[in-house]
Amino acid sequence: MGPDNKIPARIGRLWELANDLSWTWNPAAPAVFRAIDPPLWRRTRHNPVALLRTVGDERLHSLAEDAVFLRRYDAALDAWRDAADAGHAPGTGTAGHGGDNGVDAAPTWFEARYPRLRTGPVAYFCAEFALHESIPIYSGGLGVLAGDHLKAASELDVPLVGVGLMYAHGYFDQTLGPDGWQEDADDPLDPDLTPLERVRGADGLPRLASIRGGGRRIHIGAWRLRVGRVSLYLLDTDLEENDPADRGLSHQLYAGGADHRLRQEAILGVGGVRVLSALGIDPGAWHANEGHAAFMMVERVRRLMRDGQSFADAVSRVRASTVFTTHTPVSAGHDVFSHAQMREWIGETFWEEFPHRDELLGLGLHPDDEAQDRFHMTAAAIRLSRRVNGVSARHGRVSREIWRGLWEGRSAAEVPIRHVTNGVHLATWMSDDVAGLLDEWLPAGWRCGPGDEAMWRAVRDVPAEALWRVRRQLKLRLLDLMRDEARRRWPDHWPESAHLAGAGTLMGPEPLTIGFARRFATYKRADLIFRDRDRLLALLSDPARPVQLIFAGKAHPRDDDGKRVLQGVYEHTRDPAFEGRVAFLENYGLHTAHGLVEGVDLWLNLPRVPLEASGTSGMKAALNGVPQLATADGWWEEGFEGDNGWIIPPAPATASEEEVDEHDAGHLFRLLEEEIIPPYYDRPGAGSGDDAPAGWLARARRAIEVAGARFTASRMVRDYARDYYVPSLRGDA
Repeated sequence: MGPDNKIPARIGRLWELANDLSWTWNPAAPAVFRAIDPPLWRRTRHNPVALLRTVGDERLHSLAEDAVFLRRYDAALDAWRDAADAGHAPGTGTAGHGGDNGVDAAPTWFEARYPRLRTGPVAYFCAEFALHESIPIYSGGLGVLAGDHLKAASELDVPLVGVGLMYAHGYFDQTLGPDGWQEDADDPLDPDLTPLERVRGADGLPRLASIRGGGRRIHIGAWRLRVGRVSLYLLDTDLEENDPADRGLSHQLYAGGADHRLRQEAILGVGGVRVLSALGIDPGAWHANEGHAAFMMVERVRRLMRDGQSFADAVSRVRASTVFTTHTPVSAGHDVFSHAQMREWIGETFWEEFPHRDELLGLGLHPDDEAQDRFHMTAAAIRLSRRVNGVSARHGRVSREIWRGLWEGRSAAEVPIRHVTNGVHLATWMSDDVAGLLDEWLPAGWRCGPGDEAMWRAVRDVPAEALWRVRRQLKLRLLDLMRDEARRRWPDHWPESAHLAGAGTLMGPEPLTIGFARRFATYKRADLIFRDRDRLLALLSDPARPVQLIFAGKAHPRDDDGKRVLQGVYEHTRDPAFEGRVAFLENYGLHTAHGLVEGVDLWLNLPRVPLEASGTSGMKAALNGVPQLATADGWWEEGFEGDNGWIIPPAPATASEEEVDEHDAGHLFRLLEEEIIPPYYDRPGAGSGDDAPAGWLARARRAIEVAGARFTASRMVRDYARDYYVPSLRGDA
């Protein structure tokens, strides 16, 4: 329940606006919430639900009579209403048929392109979704990608419903000890401070479906999130009807051992199918975003066999309507469970009315696994999907090579795995400052339309001085954010004052600022730049052309190797030789991610090729005029144009891992010394009020142009709709 009783009628729809996450890309809405109470807006980390629950009644009543605020409020409502009427009311999750005001609206992108397609929605299953900082049910790139996918689907009116898990204890809250070792604590989620809405069945109770596992029946409930036109259902086992051991199954993302993970994935896949059925949602197509959701396909096979179809026919029907996206070439990213685990923990779920146990287990066999008694989730997902894709052109090639064994006798080139390169949600990740500048130079409506490369060429006309002013403002805002975070964590988490310097409180706006923020896995090589300490020290401490580094990110709680890399990076923040020019921003999340991708000058991405499937952080930075320096992996292999950033050339194919690291580090320093730092400080007009580095800003403009034209979530979802969803909805062969 919301605080509706304390919100005056004149501004009575504030609560509705706050509880539809489309406010996050409604350009007028954040200004409305900020104006209610700017300090409180900052303290709640831009959470309008928490803001409205906390702000005083007197303030709300004064705003209801404030003409300036009312103009902002009406503009935000108009934008929200316009988006809803471009198809249907927000949150309904089906293809539009006119607005809720009885007036026929202009067709949405999806309606205009596929006017006669009338079918159930696409059910989009993923283990994590990143939609807002206040809903910490994500760990990193996969969740951010899934959240951006829902937002773009809403904008385009692609009929889609999301299915995930409700992690009441979040992922984890990260703190670093005095020695830099990552310490993990729960990051609990309070539903009352989020737009989560409990879903109830026809009997009024929260239980909607159940599965069997470990000798018990596990009841499943759901929470709903409105994401514009898309609904996301988050499954929950923390119900009174459940055994205490089962209530915590959905508490935390990627927690526990393999048995716990297996049951979580059964809840997501099997429970998700059953909850949608209980809600009367009949999908026309199904999309599993990574192998965690493979049991969704197995459950659909079981249900068809229950209804009398043969195993072969059931598999064929499931394949025809299923899309599967694989996200990683790293073996640890693919879940594998023993047949013994399958029998013990979820066998009852599948083997009710499922006599073909060997055939079921065979779906998950990998031909290269000598044991032949393990269930590979990705292998099962590939076998049960007609349309399979990687997430960049390079990753598509790598995936065809990795999974060629599932197609005996075929060469890698003949393996039917394609690719859809990832993209990021423009309205979420492009700062208001940059978007406001582009409003002056791009055609009207550029924020809403799909756009094209011809339109985005207009970015080249943006004056260098104007872009430089915006870039400096964004850097100042990042430095303010870092000081705010330091103030937030200092009293309770940091026993030593050295933490303050390591948090970047000594950093200033003048040095070239390099950002590196991502999950701390060893292959991402956050520590590569420290390989030559003396060379780095010379760069950081050059009085004429100084440089500073900001790092952020979490290691997986069970990845001690990743934690050691993080610890090594953190040690450099306490090295007095670097004079406070290396910082680590703790507890990286969506809120701090915005500050980093907007505020740094250069984005650094150093994965060991070819282990980065796509990577999207560089796309977010590019939308804000931040060029990237990266290895030729993931999206950057196809996104690098020569003048929108810098690329580290591939090492020789025969090089050892150590030789690759040496090669890449050498090119990293050479590029910084010769091609990156000099143009940043090439400012002929310094001292005249016009100190914009023209060469650097030409590259920054090209970064915006290329990312806007080719690497947005709108382009990505349009690709999925055209090549994957519509053929699946139509039942095309």
